[in-house]
Amino acid sequence: MEPYSDAWLALAVPYVARVAEALDARRWWDDPFDPRDATILLAGGLALVWDEESGWRHGVFVSGRKGMRTELAGVRYLGGGVLPEPERVAELIPGSREERPVYRSYRDFGDGLDRELVRYVGGLVGSR
Repeated sequence: MEPYSDAWLALAVPYVARVAEALDARRWWDDPFDPRDATILLAGGLALVWDEESGWRHGVFVSGRKGMRTELAGVRYLGGGVLPEPERVAELIPGSREERPVYRSYRDFGDGLDRELVRYVGGLVGSR
């Protein structure tokens, strides 16, 4: 898949949709550009943000929307790699930490991330 094509930019959407579904979250959006990332709004003013370099982080939602980076207060990183299984994301929250892990760079085309994301294509995308 060609980097920066429409299909490539949207490649993480099915994965994030699966995580949102596993968390029973109804509101989420992607912001697919350098790095590709996405936000899931949770109850109580909290949010989860995924990006292709550091995986998931959570904190208090300050601002954000599609096309604008999400800002969180009190950010903590979940660990567990860039693509923990969707059902496992909630389990990682209690062990989160302040240090930002860097698993890869958004410039690392061909490192296998896109191949892993393709596993979620064709699954339930859900509503945004």
